[in-house]
Amino acid sequence: MRRLLAGLAVGSFLVAASACGSSGGGGASDKNASSGGTTTVKVGVIPIVDVAPLYLGQQKGFFSKRGLKLSMTTAQGGAAIVPGVVSGQFQFGFSNMTSLMIAQSQNVPVKAVVNGVASTGVAGKDFGAITVKKGSPIKSAKELEGKKVAVNTLKNINETAVRESVRKAGGDPSKVKFVELAFDQMPAALDSGQIDAAMVVEPALATVKGQGATEIASSLVDVAKDLTVAMYFTSTQYEQKNPDVVKKFQEATAESLAYADAHPDEVRQAVTTYTKIPAATLAQVTLPKWPAKANRASIEALEKLGEQDGLFKSTPDLDKLLP
Repeated sequence: MRRLLAGLAVGSFLVAASACGSSGGGGASDKNASSGGTTTVKVGVIPIVDVAPLYLGQQKGFFSKRGLKLSMTTAQGGAAIVPGVVSGQFQFGFSNMTSLMIAQSQNVPVKAVVNGVASTGVAGKDFGAITVKKGSPIKSAKELEGKKVAVNTLKNINETAVRESVRKAGGDPSKVKFVELAFDQMPAALDSGQIDAAMVVEPALATVKGQGATEIASSLVDVAKDLTVAMYFTSTQYEQKNPDVVKKFQEATAESLAYADAHPDEVRQAVTTYTKIPAATLAQVTLPKWPAKANRASIEALEKLGEQDGLFKSTPDLDKLLP
């Protein structure tokens, strides 16, 4: 995983990987067409509640009626999915906006194609939060100075969000010690004291709360109002070579997002198909929002924070990145 992240940090590596894999990756889905005319596309996702609409949409036939079948592979975070998409391992991927902006700023050929997930915009009632274990003396984000805080991957949206929460609480984010840890490993690490705090999202957020953990900041809400947290993306080569497939994926995903927003109970059930969350915990999960369109103003706010924290070597071109 760290090697993948290191690869993301070196734009030239990914561009080379893309050049080597674009022809195979670009045509892979077409060659996977079955006798019934179905095109299988491989999608890199994260095992979190954010991507439930994709699983639900596949169940409901939103993709099959457009001649698509999804083959989903899970990864620890969007930063790890980017290399897979640009090399042709996946035709589409799910990634947080910060990782996509880092890639684009380094001329990695990525293109967001459809909205992914958004914050609820309500502090204390969001699907992501900074949490501390039961009985922790830490009461605010300011007190995270000098403490170990887990994020799923370093230099991504969750690190930016934690930094902003610390900053807004009057602390110095440069003093936070960030630790990389998969979401599903955070509850145990928090409970055992391996880490002092965790920036966790659902369904792991419900798990840590079930352990008695306390939420000290709604970091995604701190970044921007109604923050667009992540989007589905492809490589620019795949988009150019397979515009019809991309259009079908966009349409099916958009239908899936709308359905998920309107059917929360079915979303919770879909989550059980790709995570091991217990039914009792599932009922406590706070669902995000799945709007049809990305909130550009919120992405611009996230971009400014990324620049402030030194994540970009050059300013990302949102006109090139966003659909």
